[in-house]
Amino acid sequence: MAKKVVATLKVAGKGKEFSKVITMNKSPRTGAYSFKEAIVANDNVKDALTGK
Repeated sequence: MAKKVVATLKVAGKGKEFSKVITMNKSPRTGAYSFKEAIVANDNVKDALTGK
């Protein structure tokens, strides 16, 4: 039976909210896809998606 993992990304009292951003990259050599996960503040989501 699988365990259920519950994670909160909001810290009480801080007022910042976070999002999990997953980007997909294709290797030019092999053609395989790899995924990169990052937890960023909602203000920086567009920067994380563009790779900055």
